[in-house]
Amino acid sequence: MHSSLAPLRTSRAATHASRRTSANRPDGSCFGPWIRRAARAARAARAACAVCAVCAGFLIAWPALALSPAVQAELDRAVAQHREGRIDRARRAFEALARQGVPAAWFNLAVMHLEGEMPQASETEALRLLHRAAAAGFVTAQFALGQLYESGRLGKPDLVQSLRWYEVAAEHGSVDAQVAAGTGYFLGRGVGRSMDRAARWYREAAKGGDVGAQYLLASMYEHGDGVDRDLRLARYWYDIAAQNGDEAAPGKVRELDERLRP
Repeated sequence: MHSSLAPLRTSRAATHASRRTSANRPDGSCFGPWIRRAARAARAARAACAVCAVCAGFLIAWPALALSPAVQAELDRAVAQHREGRIDRARRAFEALARQGVPAAWFNLAVMHLEGEMPQASETEALRLLHRAAAAGFVTAQFALGQLYESGRLGKPDLVQSLRWYEVAAEHGSVDAQVAAGTGYFLGRGVGRSMDRAARWYREAAKGGDVGAQYLLASMYEHGDGVDRDLRLARYWYDIAAQNGDEAAPGKVRELDERLRP
């Protein structure tokens, strides 16, 4: 298990808002003005709360980087101390773990720098620690770097770096990063618009269970955006989204059933 920043859901919210607007589109024209509203909403949400999710505390789960039971126990205790408000004790514990080369400790110390919980809090040091954790394969740090560069939390927004780190985390299986990377290519954030690459990442996120990505991928198949137009695949993904609780998807399933009827 690992201590990590609670993942933000703004990327999913952007996808969810996008698919809601698409549900009312009168034609199959290119995703244009309607998705820009979702982009503005996502940017506003990220600017307001990127990294601030740490205020809810650290999460514990480290499926990718194994720890010995003894080190894991130390990490768990440090996380508990932080949650209990024993900040100095938690800091000392994370520093000791960082000296042992534990990426989760580097990440947590970075978050404490960003939250002003260190004696000499430094955004520069936070960025250094995040890069160190990310380079060690800590996926939460990779995704957090994408969020930080996108939001401009550490200076001017850098959408090129943001998309780079989203893709790194996406390649390592982060569903939230897959949604964010897909949205980056969908909207052309820091890169030229690429509907086929957007479809690739939305497809991965859809397979990972993201309902908004499932709906949007269905819409892309319905209209042939970034993929070959395929109403049966569109119906399949709308149905998956419906099964997972999407409110608009059942209507799309019924619509496609009518269109596919011989």
